[in-house]
Amino acid sequence: MIYPIVIYGSQTLRNKSVDITPDYPELKKLIDDMFLTLEEATGLGLAAPQIGKNIRLFVVDCSPFADEVPELADFRKVFINAEIYEVSEQTDLFNEGCLSLPGLHEDVRRPVAIRMRYFDENFVEHDEEFDGYPARVIQHEYDHLEGKVFTDRLSPLRRNLLKGKMTKLANGKYRCAYKTK
Repeated sequence: MIYPIVIYGSQTLRNKSVDITPDYPELKKLIDDMFLTLEEATGLGLAAPQIGKNIRLFVVDCSPFADEVPELADFRKVFINAEIYEVSEQTDLFNEGCLSLPGLHEDVRRPVAIRMRYFDENFVEHDEEFDGYPARVIQHEYDHLEGKVFTDRLSPLRRNLLKGKMTKLANGKYRCAYKTK
């Protein structure tokens, strides 16, 4: 099933998500459907709040970066109950977009490396460090679990300049090639 993507303005995107357990109903199907939805929308990551579920689950597919970084060709991961507990001091700017904010792209500053704990789709615990594109995408999706969107990381002046566009999104005035709600 391909889920409609929740668009900016929905309270779901502002709620903090809750941990889940291995007995979460139809978890495997939900994960498979999230990857299908991500593929249909041609995104790099999708967090459960973006499909209307405030649970600590997101999926990432960095394979579109494989042309630049060949080792990312098979980088498809599931993150359950993730916790980022360490970030690098070094940061960089990267132009980000979001399936929940169609048509909006801005340069966002984030740490270049992170260390985190999470469970995979089989509820195997991991403690890993990520850097480069994966770290960027993971941080973006992780923000959704915390009730944040990438525009929250912009300067107050930049956010103010985007206010009109954000209001249009919240009022349903946008176009995109995937299902939304």
